[in-house]
Amino acid sequence: MGRYTFAQFVAAPPEAVFTLWTDLDRMVEWVGGVTKVTDVSGPVDHAGTTYTVWFGGMPSHTEVLEADRPRRFRTRFASRVLRGTNSATFEPRAGGTELTQVFETDGVIAAIAARIFATGSYRGSFRGELAHFARLAEADARPEAG
Repeated sequence: MGRYTFAQFVAAPPEAVFTLWTDLDRMVEWVGGVTKVTDVSGPVDHAGTTYTVWFGGMPSHTEVLEADRPRRFRTRFASRVLRGTNSATFEPRAGGTELTQVFETDGVIAAIAARIFATGSYRGSFRGELAHFARLAEADARPEAG
């Protein structure tokens, strides 16, 4: 099993950060390789909801384990390459939100694949995706110039 923890400050309020984090239609904007999300069984911010995240032609079946708006969101995922849990916490901080993401993988192959994605801050890495997510959330939170 591998465990990877990443933290990112986001200059946006926790509610806005949580809302973007759970917006499955926008996941393709910040999670590298995601092409679509299908088979959503219910509201994504409710425990028990299931959905399938597609990385090209490879499905990753996902179940929401915990959803406590706007504080915590936890899922279990499983594909041929990666399986495990992903949790995110959204803590209020001065000027925004401290977003902490924890990936825990199950199995040797998943641990090796996760190690590759956990290294560095390139666009497809866990850290790179989190930084890109923060930029999107901050842009969404900025008031429109009039």
